[in-house]
Amino acid sequence: MFYNKPIGIFDSGFGGLTVFRSIIQQLPDHDYIYLGDTARAPYGNRSFQTIHQYTWECVKWLFEQGCPLVILACNTASAKALRTIQQKDLLNEDPAKRVLGVIRPTAEVIGDYTKTKEIGVLGTKGTVQSGSYLIEIGHFFPDVKVYQQACPLWVPLIENGEHDKPGADYFVKKYLDQVLAQSPHIDTLLLACTHYPLLLEKIKSYLPDSIQAIAQGDIVAKSLVDYLQRHPEMESSLSKNGTQKFFTTTDDTADFDHYAEIFFGEPVKSEFAEVKG
Repeated sequence: MFYNKPIGIFDSGFGGLTVFRSIIQQLPDHDYIYLGDTARAPYGNRSFQTIHQYTWECVKWLFEQGCPLVILACNTASAKALRTIQQKDLLNEDPAKRVLGVIRPTAEVIGDYTKTKEIGVLGTKGTVQSGSYLIEIGHFFPDVKVYQQACPLWVPLIENGEHDKPGADYFVKKYLDQVLAQSPHIDTLLLACTHYPLLLEKIKSYLPDSIQAIAQGDIVAKSLVDYLQRHPEMESSLSKNGTQKFFTTTDDTADFDHYAEIFFGEPVKSEFAEVKG
């Protein structure tokens, strides 16, 4: 149990570190605990039930460490577990605690990026199958057409350190071609997986100037700033020492530290977290 009241950041593995990095830039004084469930990653192809179980176990662990607020910095967990956690689990756990995701804050603004009113969403199989982006973007921008494309090989490429190698180009171009073939009017591509920013430069190299690729990190970070401004009771409960940035993993710490540095952009020293079912 930590004595401070940090913000919890959760992801199934490493991708959430790209969001975490943006959040720290926006809120540098707050304390944080990052938990990567690398022992059970990837989540992308698992069932709703399994993803909810794993995510809720990790959220409860972060609550036990003193976090009153947890961010699911994972599109798959946000798509398949967040609604149940918010509407059911928190009522039984502690209604004062909060769990937020990455899909809604992204959907709230993504329609502002497109001029043609046509967007392509690139995500994991689980995120695409959930239809969460279709629903959420449709809620905020009913006049925007959304086309989805699952990119199942992008995460393995990234987590095996192949994302910046020539061999990745074939699979980057393959999925881009597939989503753009759905409509000639798409002018905005949303990277709806927190791993994908590591492919951003390759993705841009295969896109014409008329099509932009949007990563989520800064969007989610700005949304969190806005949320805390609108909820002063939560903001005042969080500790702000600006020094507590703990990284934890459910698997080997040395392995986590090696890959986490790629996503976070600086050296990471993690501790083992025993998350119980």
